[in-house]
Amino acid sequence: MNEADASAAGALGEFLRSRRARLSPEDAGIVSYGARRVPGLRREELAQLAGVSTTYYARLEQGQSANASETVIDAIARALGLDDDERTHLHDLAKPAKSKRRRATRPDTARPSTVRLINAMADVPAVIMGRRTEVLAWNRLGHALLAGHYDFTAPSHPDDRPNLTRMLFLDRHTRELYTRWDEEAARAVASLRLIAGRHRDDRALADLVGELTIKSDEFAALWSKHPVHNCLSGRKYFHHPEVSHVELDFEILHVPDGAGHRLLTYTAHPGTPSDTALRLLASHTALAEHGYGSQGTAARKR
Repeated sequence: MNEADASAAGALGEFLRSRRARLSPEDAGIVSYGARRVPGLRREELAQLAGVSTTYYARLEQGQSANASETVIDAIARALGLDDDERTHLHDLAKPAKSKRRRATRPDTARPSTVRLINAMADVPAVIMGRRTEVLAWNRLGHALLAGHYDFTAPSHPDDRPNLTRMLFLDRHTRELYTRWDEEAARAVASLRLIAGRHRDDRALADLVGELTIKSDEFAALWSKHPVHNCLSGRKYFHHPEVSHVELDFEILHVPDGAGHRLLTYTAHPGTPSDTALRLLASHTALAEHGYGSQGTAARKR
């Protein structure tokens, strides 16, 4: 078994065990006899619910069975009560690795037309993310909202780009930006888990996960729970150093070119204090861009 396949087998087994542990016999309609040493269903119970042999299921959890059919994976997903995102993740983990070796990753670049698009959105904070949550580009307001302590040109330097997940866990200023940091952290890890399962041969993505696991106990604890969620919209709560408390709705749109780029935008409900605060930040940003303030200059960098 090569490195990529071994890693996938380990992730598949860990995910199956985590979901089996959260499913009680009562939830599954199974009569339980006697005390259980560990929470959740036993392997043989889950196998029975899925309609597969205990031996086959055990081998699947242990990473000793490759190329499981989609029918079997669907049966296991139903037995575990997985939601749509979890089911997709299970299928991704069960697929054979696309390559025999993890390939080195070339620096990514946002399409010029997409950069022009976000720059035209002067009143909307916008960021172009690569699939590893690295910032490929941001407009002035997106930079001012999320990372005014970074140089505006930082995304144009591939060797030292800002990464939204790394910033969230390792950058003090970013941590202070979110009034509901725990909620934001859980959402970030759940999204990254889904992406990691889809791109198991991505060395840079694996390196990012390894770095955060070593440097952040909070990331490591969240990652070990195998959360999975495709976060496309929601609300984020900020305490911004310039405009104080802001509540913004976010949307993530996938750029349809197969590169895995995503467009992240923020908006406020019209007429709310957050709308006023966002307009004020946009005004500050516009003044700074024309030389009337310090916002947007190369102030301090992590």
